[in-house]
Amino acid sequence: MSTGLSSDRALEAPDQFLSPSILWGDELKASFKLSWPLVIAQLAQMSLYTTDVIMMGWLGPKSLAAGTLATTLMSPFLLFGIGLITAVAPMMAQAIGALDFKSVRRTTRQGFWAAVFIATILVALIWNAEFIFLILGQTSENASKAQGYIRFAVWSFFPAFLFLVLRCLLSSHGKTSVVLYITIAGIIVNALGNYALMFGNWGFPRLELLGAGISTTFVNTIMFVLILTYILMHRRYKRYAILVRFWKPDWSRFREIFRIGLPIGFTLTAETGLFTAAAILMGWLGTNELAAHAVALQCAALAFMVPLGISQAATIRVGLAYGKKNHDGIRKAGWVSIAMGTGFMIFTCLAFWFIPTTLVSFFLDPALPENKVTLGLAVSYLAVAALFQLVDGCQVVASGALRGLSDTKVPMFLAIFGYWVLGLPISYVGGFVLGGGGQGIWLGLAAGLAFVAVVSVIRFTLRDRFGLTNYKSI
Repeated sequence: MSTGLSSDRALEAPDQFLSPSILWGDELKASFKLSWPLVIAQLAQMSLYTTDVIMMGWLGPKSLAAGTLATTLMSPFLLFGIGLITAVAPMMAQAIGALDFKSVRRTTRQGFWAAVFIATILVALIWNAEFIFLILGQTSENASKAQGYIRFAVWSFFPAFLFLVLRCLLSSHGKTSVVLYITIAGIIVNALGNYALMFGNWGFPRLELLGAGISTTFVNTIMFVLILTYILMHRRYKRYAILVRFWKPDWSRFREIFRIGLPIGFTLTAETGLFTAAAILMGWLGTNELAAHAVALQCAALAFMVPLGISQAATIRVGLAYGKKNHDGIRKAGWVSIAMGTGFMIFTCLAFWFIPTTLVSFFLDPALPENKVTLGLAVSYLAVAALFQLVDGCQVVASGALRGLSDTKVPMFLAIFGYWVLGLPISYVGGFVLGGGGQGIWLGLAAGLAFVAVVSVIRFTLRDRFGLTNYKSI
C-alpha cells in the first residue's frame, strides 16, 4: 500500500527558510521566524497553569499554598514525560534534513506509543500524592487539598504528551502558528472552566481546587483533538498516514525515542525537581513563604518560557543542519539561538529588579491585609530571581542546541550534578544553616542554574572535539 510519501513534493521540499543558512543574518531571520510562534505558544501553555495559580490565589492563601504543592509535585513528573517525548523533535528534524520522510512517519507513530506508555507509569506514581506530602513534612490540610487537585489534573498527562508529539511534527516542518492558535484557544477554555468549576458559576458546583484539576484535563484533551484533526485533514500532513497501522510495533524506533528521550526527561526533571525541593523547603518555613514562592516562581517560569521556546527552535534548526551534514549551519544555528535566548532575559532581569511589586500584584491583591507578608516575601524572592535570569536563558537554549545533535546523555549528568550536588545543598545551607530563609533557598537555585549554563555552553563550543558532529545515518 503506497502512502504517497515518495512522490509528494510538498513533503520532499520543506520551506526554504528551514534549510540551514549561510549568512548570519539569514540564520537570525530563519531562527526568529521559527522561534516566535513557539515562544508565544510556550507562554500560552504556561498561561494555562498561571491562570490556575491566579484563581487559586482568589480562593485565599491556604488554597494557593495547597495548589502550589500540587503543581510543584506534578511538574517534575510532567516535565520528565515532556522531555522524553521531546526526543521526537531532533529525530524528525534530522530525518527531514536528510529527506527521509518515512522516518518522520515512523517516529510520529512510535511517539504516540511512548506518550501513552510513559503517561500510564507517571499517573500510577503520583496517584497517592497525599502520602508523599505527609512524608515530606507538609501539613495534613495542605496534603489533602493538593491530592484532590492532582487526582483530576494528572489525567491531563495523556492528551498533553500526545499533543506534544504532533506539535513536534508541525514544528519540524516550520509550521508553528497552528500550535499557537490551539494553545490560545486552550487558555480561554481553561479560564472559563476554572471560573465555572472552581467558584460555582453558571449553575456548576463550587469545587475549588478539584474544579481546577478537572478543567486542566479537559482543556488538554480539547487541544489534542484539535491538532490531530488539523493534521489528519491537511493535504500536506495527512499523507504521512500517522494512524494507519497504528498498532503495528516498530521496536527499534521505540527504543531510539527512549535512548534519546530518557536523558532529556531526567535533565528536565533534575531542574524542575530542584524547584520542587525548594517548595518543600519553603513549606518548612511556613504557609506565607510557600505562597510567596509560588508567586515568584510563576513570574520566573513565565520569563523562562521565552528562551524555552527559542531552545525548541534551536533543536530543530541544529537538527536540520545535522541531517544535511552542514557543519557551518550547526554552528550558526546554535550561537544565534543562544544569543537570542540570553538577550531576552536581560529584559526580564531588569523587570524583576525594578518593578517586582507590580508583577507580584497580579497574583495577590495588595489591598488585602492578609496578603501583606506574602507580597513582601515574593518581592524579595524576585530580587534573587533577577540574578539568575541570564544564566537560566543561556542554559536552556544551549541544551536545546545540543539536543539537535542528539547529545543528551552527558548533559543529563551535568544537570543532575549542577542542580542536586551544588544547587540543593546551597539552598538548604543558605535557607536554614545561615538563616537566609527564602532568599537563601533561592540563591541555591541561582547557583545550580549558573553551573549548568557554563558547562552547556562549553560543551557546544567544543562539539567537534567531543565527537558530537560525527554524522551518522538517520
